[in-house]
Amino acid sequence: MGVCDAMASNAPVGKPTEMSSPHLPKHLPKVAGIDSTVPAPPHTKAPLSGVPAAPAHADAAHAGTAPAPGTLITDRLAGRVSDLTTLHELTERLIRTATLDEALRELLGAGAALVGARRGLVILEPADGLGPTTTVGLGLAHADLGTIETVPRGATAHGRLLDGLPDPADPTRVPEPVAVHDLSAEENVDPRQREVAARLGYAASYTLPLATEEAGRLGAGVWLYDEPAAPTDRQCHLIGLYGRFATEHLARLLQVERARVQAATVAEELLPSRLPRVPGVRLAARHRTGPRGGGDWYDALPLPEGALGLAVGSVSGTGPSALAAMGRLRASLRAYAVMEGEDPVAVLSDLELLLRLTEPARSATALFAFAEPARRTLVLAGAGHAPPLLVGEHRTSYVETSLSAPLGMLSCWEAPSVELSPAPGETVLLYTDGLLRRTGEPTDRAFALLHAAAASAPAADRADPGALADHVLRALFPDGLDPAVEGEDVVLLAARFD
Repeated sequence: MGVCDAMASNAPVGKPTEMSSPHLPKHLPKVAGIDSTVPAPPHTKAPLSGVPAAPAHADAAHAGTAPAPGTLITDRLAGRVSDLTTLHELTERLIRTATLDEALRELLGAGAALVGARRGLVILEPADGLGPTTTVGLGLAHADLGTIETVPRGATAHGRLLDGLPDPADPTRVPEPVAVHDLSAEENVDPRQREVAARLGYAASYTLPLATEEAGRLGAGVWLYDEPAAPTDRQCHLIGLYGRFATEHLARLLQVERARVQAATVAEELLPSRLPRVPGVRLAARHRTGPRGGGDWYDALPLPEGALGLAVGSVSGTGPSALAAMGRLRASLRAYAVMEGEDPVAVLSDLELLLRLTEPARSATALFAFAEPARRTLVLAGAGHAPPLLVGEHRTSYVETSLSAPLGMLSCWEAPSVELSPAPGETVLLYTDGLLRRTGEPTDRAFALLHAAAASAPAADRADPGALADHVLRALFPDGLDPAVEGEDVVLLAARFD
């Protein structure tokens, strides 16, 4: 077991060999100056393709002639340029990643190319214990990662690095990487580690701590060799430079992910913990928030005499202030709905007055509906909000509502209400503008896409409001809505009348 020297030379690395493991990719993407195939054991002398050839003066010395003046300097400069080009391309690819998972996978692939390995894993385990924690593999199946985890933590290089950081005596100390040249021959290797290495077919490893003085400990990267081997000093130097940059990038993404989780948690706490059960109607809601958190909300409130209040809305802005405003607005609307819910226009008028007096710099859109499930009727009013969509066996159509300004935009808001009578088995879909905007299409095109998504729902999905909401989201966003990707909140509230 040894540690690569932090100061690199320009020595070429060995000739690549092919692997026969059926579940591994043939090649990693090539980058300038680096061949991503696995190098042969260190005694192999042929250089990798793509890496600068041996200095010209080496042939001259072998032939017994002195190198030409300046040849050594030229070779060194060529090697440095090649290394800088490699690092530039790899860091450019890394900086384009927007999520922790993408960054970890890019780190694994780039590290494998730099140290001449083909398989590996990266462990994300921040030292502050606030998470998230995860393990991502390259060329390793989920079962393989589980097998590696059966090795006692203290017996693995990455386990010792993670447990040793931060050092109580020196919290800013960053440990050196660890290279295990031959797991089967070196002393002080745990028998279980030898057994696992033999089962998975690797013979050596290189472990790089993902830690800096500024970011602290984030985790460790491990790359595995099929044969006894170790990265050269030059490769160690390159992966060390790349690792420091990658750690800083991971630290930034970690902050974004934690902020997103906190915003999502606050938003969920401000929204209904469960939907009410009212005879004659079945409800389902779907809420997706972005990394910074937005002000989109929904509500379903049981009212006297078997009535039901349904509401969706959106507060301008993002972040904690928008979440707080959303919570205040939703709580106020519930109070107004209890007092005068049978008149949606009055409810929104009171809400507009409150918003204008307490938060004059903020605006909001809202839609409130007073439903009587026993009679299958709704009376609704909207303030700058998108119209509901009525979905049934024989029709899929938007509810015609009058155009109106958002709350807080005019000195006095007012708009007429609309009455609607759904047929048995029809579902009313209420949603926020974020559902339309996240499609990336113009407004009229987004409306058409939403209509087509609802109209294409199978009969089985139409019978269940939750299944219908899920079908609409899948049809509009086939790749899903990644909560880590910047974008507006999405709210979808479905009410199916029996």
